[in-house]
Parts: sequence; structure tokens; C-alpha cells
Amino acid sequence: MSDNKPSSLKDSIKTVVYAVLIALVVRTVGFEPFNIPSGSMIPTLLVGDYLFVSKYSYGYSRYSLPFGLPLIPGRVMFTEPVRGDVAVFKLPTDNKTDYIKRIIGLPGDRIQVRRGILHINGAPVLRKRISDFVETNQYGNVVRVARFEETLPGGRKHEILELTDNGPLDNTDLYIVPKEHYFAMGDNRDNYQDSRVRSVVDFIPKANLVGRAEVLFYSTNGAARWYQFWKWPVAMRFKRFFQGVT
Repeated sequence: MSDNKPSSLKDSIKTVVYAVLIALVVRTVGFEPFNIPSGSMIPTLLVGDYLFVSKYSYGYSRYSLPFGLPLIPGRVMFTEPVRGDVAVFKLPTDNKTDYIKRIIGLPGDRIQVRRGILHINGAPVLRKRISDFVETNQYGNVVRVARFEETLPGGRKHEILELTDNGPLDNTDLYIVPKEHYFAMGDNRDNYQDSRVRSVVDFIPKANLVGRAEVLFYSTNGAARWYQFWKWPVAMRFKRFFQGVT
């Protein structure tokens, strides 16, 4: 029996190595999990959401690889993002931080916000008032925020939040999206920075795209730590499990 132990150990190590390699391949070319740490995409995505991002949606670049290894020049097998896609990308100002926003502007588009209304190529984007977004803040107070349904050119609809139409980012300069770049905005329009703040986010180079958000697979409101299993039923947002991202 002692003769079989080294062989058994070797087989176990090989199994683990193969499993890690398969996971790396799936994560690189297929799907990668991400979690949402901030409220920039509320109401579409909530803090504590976990989702899968399809890495193949826009082709592959160095940022498709673990640690951003510079093994892919530019972008290969490229497919153009569709206006309205919720996309993960590397922040252009550091090429390291993962950001998730909605693709609003395509190459050559003229983007501007006037009194809270998004304008694309000179035309205002239709915005329809719907029911308020209601949440309980960290102090236990119920907060209501104005919610709108926005319809982008081409007919794609999504929801946004607006605290005011006169905030710092509600009246902007005219942005002209450069070739092979994209303009991204958060659905929570007044609270977070996006391509409107060029010193922080700026236009998104094609090479910085990581993938498209596809489906939520888990969501928690943060009321329970991983070991507090007795609190899980209260903390988990079951209704959000396996919802598509639109």
C-alpha cells in the first residue's frame, strides 16, 4: 500500500492543477464574476450584487488576461459594443481599476447633458418619470429618489435616478467621442463620476473593455457576514438571483 501513496498524491496534485487551469481559461475567455461595491449603477445594479460578465462579448485585449499581461496587441476578435450595454472596463486613468457603467456614446457621437437631460448628437434623449426609487439608508431612514425611464436612440430602455437637474454634472460641455473610444455613464446620475469627469474616468479606449454584464447570480444587502448563516435568509435578495442585466 505504501507504493501507491506517491502516485495518489501525484494524481491529486494533477487534478488540482487541471482544475485551476480550466478555471483560468473559463475566466479569461468565457465568464468572469464581479461584485458591485458602489451605488453608481443604482437602480440597475445594487451594492452587494454579484454578476457574471461575458469576456467574449467585445473580443479580447490584454485586460482579458489575468493581471493584464501584455500578451495581446490591441484587441482581437472585436465586436462593437451596443449603445446601452452595461460594461466592465479598466479605468483609463490608471488602467488597473475595474469600473462598471453604461455605454452611452459610440465613436463619433456628440454627447452633452443640459439641465439633467442627456443629449446625443444634438437630440434630447426621452426621459419618462416613473415611481420613486425607495431605499433605507445606513441610519435606518427611508429615502426616496426620483426615478426615470430613459430611451436611448435605437429604442433601448433603462432606468436612471436623478436627485436634481441642476447638479455639477447636469450641465456639461459638449463631448465628441474619439475614434475607437466610448462614453460611459452611471445610471445613478448625480452621485458618482463617469466619462463626464475627464480627469477621473474620461473616454473609454476600445482596448480597456473587459466585457458585458450579463446576469446576476447572487445579491446581499450586507446585513450578514459570510459566517453568520442564521442571518442569510434576511440578508439575501432572492428576487435578484439569476436576473439578466439590461
